[in-house]
Amino acid sequence: MAGLNVSIAFFFFTVGLCEVIRKLSKRIFPPWMYICLVAELLSSFQMCTCCLELKMLREIGPWGGGFGADVNLTLLFLLFLVHGASFDGASANPSVSLQEYLALDSSFGATVTKVLAQFLGMEAASIFTKQYWSRELTDFHMIQNLMARSCSSSLGTSASHGIFVEATCSFFFQLVILRLQNSSSVYRIPIVALTVTALTYAAAPFTGAFFNPALAFAVTFSCSGNSFVEYMQVYWLAPITGMLIAFFVYQGNIPRIFQKNLLYNHKNKYRIPKGKVNPDINEKRRKAEKTISCSRPTERTE
Repeated sequence: MAGLNVSIAFFFFTVGLCEVIRKLSKRIFPPWMYICLVAELLSSFQMCTCCLELKMLREIGPWGGGFGADVNLTLLFLLFLVHGASFDGASANPSVSLQEYLALDSSFGATVTKVLAQFLGMEAASIFTKQYWSRELTDFHMIQNLMARSCSSSLGTSASHGIFVEATCSFFFQLVILRLQNSSSVYRIPIVALTVTALTYAAAPFTGAFFNPALAFAVTFSCSGNSFVEYMQVYWLAPITGMLIAFFVYQGNIPRIFQKNLLYNHKNKYRIPKGKVNPDINEKRRKAEKTISCSRPTERTE
């Protein structure tokens, strides 16, 4: 249990460090830079660091520490509760950022900045975690250092099956995100955490259950066992495809590409009285709705 306690302390340290930097960054950087760059970078760093340590516990814990999947899934659920409460509107997921762009909630420049920050944060987390493991504070870390010299791919099935698994996970994850995007965080955060935990339980033996291109790139792309093209198909194209299908199913259209709703017929729930309609009122209403949608902060998480 000593190794598990050290890992839990590491989780607390990582989250606390990122939270302190968030507080300081809000005072230093302008809001647009904090939202598009700093928040995404810190959230990606926090997620990847915790996921790497949790992956180590999942692989070594059953035979090195005597605890099984129940401990890892519980830690995963608790970590995503913390992530949801501390990410401050960041997604730490390129698929979610792309979905926001397609929904006209984010500009092209902001989306590119977010995605670059996500990949940079994940890579920084990978370097930081490996340096932490090199200290060999526990037997787990000593074993992990020996295994890291010849790490194996997280893809434990064929590429075609892996594509299906990652696309399916991304589809259900994105549907939950879209459905709860305007819900209170009291309900949204636990449901998202539970969704991630359930999908991980079902898909981890096959692909690692990333459904996050940046996270998969930092964790498994450097490992042997599959080609770079196969990694791209499974961990980049599949999650994006799942996101596109989920967005189309939920929305009925993709506003950035086409406006016509192909699935749903939205009827006006307000009866318009007969007679002359004042165009100024309709114009003011449209401007008010546009202002609200543009000023509303994004609260989506990964």
